[in-house]
Amino acid sequence: MPSRSCANLLDMACGDILDIPQTPRALPRVMTVPGIITDGHGSSDGDSDSMLSSCRERKIIVANMLPLHAQRDTTVKKWLFSLDEDSLLLQLKDGFSPETEVVYVGSLKVDVEPSEQEEVAQRLLEEFKCVPAFVPHDIQEKFYHNFCKQQLWPLFHYMLPMCPDHGDRFDRQMWQAYVSVNKIFADKVMEVVNPEDDYIWIQDYHLMVLPTFLRKRYHRVKLGFFLHSPFPSSEIYRTLPVRDEILKGLLNCDLIGFHTFDYARHFLSCCSRMLGLDYESKRGHIGLDYFGRTVYIKILPVGIHMGRLESVMNFSSTFDKAKEVQEKFKGKKVILGVDDMDIFKGISLKLLAFEYLLQQDKNLQGKLVLVQIVNPARSSGKDVQEAKRETYSTAERINQIYGKSNYEPVILIDRPVPRYEKTAYYAVAECCLVNAVRDGMNLVPYKYIVCRQGSPGMDDAMGIKADSPRTSMLVVSEFIGCSPSLSGAIRVNPWDIEAVAEALNVAIAMSDSEKQLRHEKHYRYVSSHDVAYWARSFIHDLERACKDHYSKRCWGIGLGLGFRVIALSPSFRKLSIDHMVSSYRKTQRRAIFLDYDGTVVPQSSLIKAPSAEVITLLNSLSNDPKNTVYIVSGRGRSSLSEWLAPCERLGIAAEHGYFIRVSKMSDWECLASDLEWKPIVEPVMKLYTEATDGSYIEPKESALVWHHHDADPDFGSCQAKELLDHLENVLANEPAVVKRGQHIVEVKPQGVTKGLVAQKVLSIMVDNGKPPDFVMCIGDDRSDEDMFESILSSVSSPSVTAAPDIFACTVGQKPSKAKYYLDDTADVLKLLRGLANASCPKPRHTAHFQVAFDSVL
Repeated sequence: MPSRSCANLLDMACGDILDIPQTPRALPRVMTVPGIITDGHGSSDGDSDSMLSSCRERKIIVANMLPLHAQRDTTVKKWLFSLDEDSLLLQLKDGFSPETEVVYVGSLKVDVEPSEQEEVAQRLLEEFKCVPAFVPHDIQEKFYHNFCKQQLWPLFHYMLPMCPDHGDRFDRQMWQAYVSVNKIFADKVMEVVNPEDDYIWIQDYHLMVLPTFLRKRYHRVKLGFFLHSPFPSSEIYRTLPVRDEILKGLLNCDLIGFHTFDYARHFLSCCSRMLGLDYESKRGHIGLDYFGRTVYIKILPVGIHMGRLESVMNFSSTFDKAKEVQEKFKGKKVILGVDDMDIFKGISLKLLAFEYLLQQDKNLQGKLVLVQIVNPARSSGKDVQEAKRETYSTAERINQIYGKSNYEPVILIDRPVPRYEKTAYYAVAECCLVNAVRDGMNLVPYKYIVCRQGSPGMDDAMGIKADSPRTSMLVVSEFIGCSPSLSGAIRVNPWDIEAVAEALNVAIAMSDSEKQLRHEKHYRYVSSHDVAYWARSFIHDLERACKDHYSKRCWGIGLGLGFRVIALSPSFRKLSIDHMVSSYRKTQRRAIFLDYDGTVVPQSSLIKAPSAEVITLLNSLSNDPKNTVYIVSGRGRSSLSEWLAPCERLGIAAEHGYFIRVSKMSDWECLASDLEWKPIVEPVMKLYTEATDGSYIEPKESALVWHHHDADPDFGSCQAKELLDHLENVLANEPAVVKRGQHIVEVKPQGVTKGLVAQKVLSIMVDNGKPPDFVMCIGDDRSDEDMFESILSSVSSPSVTAAPDIFACTVGQKPSKAKYYLDDTADVLKLLRGLANASCPKPRHTAHFQVAFDSVL
């Protein structure tokens, strides 16, 4: 089947970097059941997700590299492919049901000539369910070795390019390559995805803007993302010039996974500080409300594949190697380190700590060996060369000082080490030291624990009795992802060399009974929280996060990488001004409620007084004898009286309805009078104001409001929660309510809401024998939601014989109890102009309404 057109996505990347050769022929859609596949291109309308459904459950795993080994057979000039059994992508399938079909999308580790790409793509799809994304070599270099490894990777590990010697500065061309590769991946996913049924799981930091491409094409696509690296604190992350684009890319997912709460907390802090988003815990799950969509956050460290590791333990080559290593270090205690040659792995710090230990305890000299296995570096650069040079020079110095003819304290194994050999060293070592200064997860401790548990064959090879107790000891850096899950390990600060040396000493000298208890605790966790458990848990949460996808309508807004989807109620739609005016003309008894800030006056305006046009429009509406018009605002009555003085017949409800007047000629009426709680609240608020820089108190006649908009976002939010709890306790027996709003904590009398104002006005109209046949309410914030709810309940009461035309309208596209929306204040004024032109303004008397209103107060 031909690929769907993806031309509309080209605007999301920029620059000449997109001039890349395309795959010669689109991949056919994967069919799992007999059926008919139509030709032709899919609609580019992001809201039409109608595609062929398959009966078989399917997961699409997207990662930078496919779980394949590739080798060129030069004799027959053919590519040979095989599955990489050690790949996490392949192992996570164990967490899915046997009926689940898994399709992989990613790059190959080799360059395939364009003339061969069609054939290779077809083979990989048929034989391995793999969809290769062929990226031109020059773009791949800029994408992976430059932007990913020289900019994102150091930044996510807390390394800033303060000077040229400490990392590469941000380069716009490298960023364009990153976006281009993400788009290539998006095209490949689109060729095989069934957006109504398939779940897409994106892996790691290489593809953080891919969700934006997919969400733009399919608004209801089911997207999960897991970050396998750390996520830095906001102070570090905010230095990235494309910080917003990446954050918004991740927020286009339904579920975002992290190894630890620290990483998730840093991400949430970035969303709060840079995008103004708040999060909350919903039945134990952390969720971000993002334009009507809930983006869930999952915290679960990845595990290891138990079966794969246990099978390696039972190789005869592993038995032989374990016996050889055991014999080689007979009479000595082995401390093991297994790390990539990377500046973040802390290998040199580990050697310095080991040197300090030998220096402080001469009894350990000749009896203690540090075996450091160095995996090949995943990137190249001067930082890797410097780390390697420092490692070798430190090891050489230690061996010269403390080595003997038959004793070498530090053994560096700097070569590709096969799995069986690593497994043998794990099994022999009495202690494993992981000293990384920053690492996403690091599964070395998990593998060490499983290998120390042993197997019958391993026990026999090493001369261990089958019923003998198992022991293991871990010294781990507190800056690695697996640290929180290993409660029995000794956690250390890798920069504190003396503390690491002391931890090693404690680990070696610890009694076998305590080592056994720690090992048993660790083994229970590692064996039960394996890679299958991780995958199964993530997919379960992804399914839960996507279950309401088709219960809402979706709109796509934003350009380029700022694209996002707004998800709202199916009945929610933009208010038609023509329809509104038509209904207005046909009706005789109208009730109109208007919020002030953000509705008739722009929220961002520095001048809060209404314009001359607003005054004219309000006068036109309020002077019509068929209309009852109210401005319902949270502002004080003095300001509203001054600003709206020209509107003589306009009703005003100030401070959310605490003060109300029917017209300019009438007196202000008060809905409640007990304010004895204010002297209790004020000193409490002052206490938090003094402790929170940037906060202040706004006194009102009926309320006190504590603002923290200008305070530090995290600290202000934390203080607001504390203040809310504090005030609720001290006001437990007082007739006041404490509410938390957008950057505020407000205390006001009980029963005072904008909804109560609307309810009373409508009740009076009904009692006067003039029930409304037209009700309009427009507002923009949370307090106006009370009005929307009140209107709907009031007009549906038994006392209302005929249902009026109701127009509850919020300003801005956002989740609301209102049925309609207008885009902004300009739209509101356009609507009011239409109503004013249809009005018949004439002088009228309001005394009868005033008397009726007084009777209900």
